[in-house]
Amino acid sequence: MREIIYHRALLKYGADILYSPGMQLEKEFLQHGDVSVFAHSVAAACTCLLFARLLRKYLKIRLNERALVRGALLHDYFLYDWHVPDKSHRLHGFFHARRALQNASRDFALGKIEQDMIAKHMFPLNLRPPACRESVVLCIADKLCAADETLTARSRYQKISRRY
Repeated sequence: MREIIYHRALLKYGADILYSPGMQLEKEFLQHGDVSVFAHSVAAACTCLLFARLLRKYLKIRLNERALVRGALLHDYFLYDWHVPDKSHRLHGFFHARRALQNASRDFALGKIEQDMIAKHMFPLNLRPPACRESVVLCIADKLCAADETLTARSRYQKISRRY
């Protein structure tokens, strides 16, 4: 049931992103273990949706779900394989958020929340702290997904990511 809810939200808010040439290219780049950047981004978006719904239900905190999905899908939109030795990929952890924001801004119309999410999702590695709740949720969701993917070499949301 949860998978259907995520699928509907991803399509409602992010279909243009999911089916874009840049996102489709992300399927070819590995992120953590055997998980592609695409699958990781979908997992981050699903985890953000889960957190948003829990925050709304238990703490009455409302988040912008549209911005949350779009920012999460684009947070690693750097469009290169960071495992390939190349001077431009050095210190990937420190600089890929900036590259992702540049690429996402070029390819999509982004709101302030989405820009903040993409630019600051690597906090505290990158020292600029998130300025909105959606960015904080993505910071946490991204790190949880990355840890899970690294330890298990798979994404819990692989089934959902194969739909696109």
